[in-house]
Amino acid sequence: MKPLRKKRLYIVLAILAGVGIAVALALSALQENINLFYTPTQIANGEAPKDTRIRAGGMVEKGSLQRSGDSLDVQFVVTDFARNVTIRYRGILPDLFREGQGIVALGKLDADGVLVADEVLAKHDEKYMPPEVTKALKESGQMSSAGETK
Repeated sequence: MKPLRKKRLYIVLAILAGVGIAVALALSALQENINLFYTPTQIANGEAPKDTRIRAGGMVEKGSLQRSGDSLDVQFVVTDFARNVTIRYRGILPDLFREGQGIVALGKLDADGVLVADEVLAKHDEKYMPPEVTKALKESGQMSSAGETK
């Protein structure tokens, strides 16, 4: 093989290797930043992965909110009216967080099936509910097409 062809071959192989590495790094970064949404029923059925950051949402069950007296620890139950999941959170809850209203929590499931949240999102007005929660409630038959929960 002529020296010029050999040099061109090495350049093409180096470019292909660089593009391959760049694609692999981009896909790895995207995979780590994906937060899939799971309903309480899916979590209770074991469909949600453990030790992976997920989003879980539903209605905060009335009477389930438990606050720690000496810290910012909070525990509450979220339901899709079929199954329940317990959520633990350390921090200040959003101002609009209330029992009986829709929320989405981001965090990881522990070995007991409890979601240890690092972020809790609450609705921003009387009519709003996160789209994933609305869809899950409609599928379970707990929400009418007009948006009212039963």
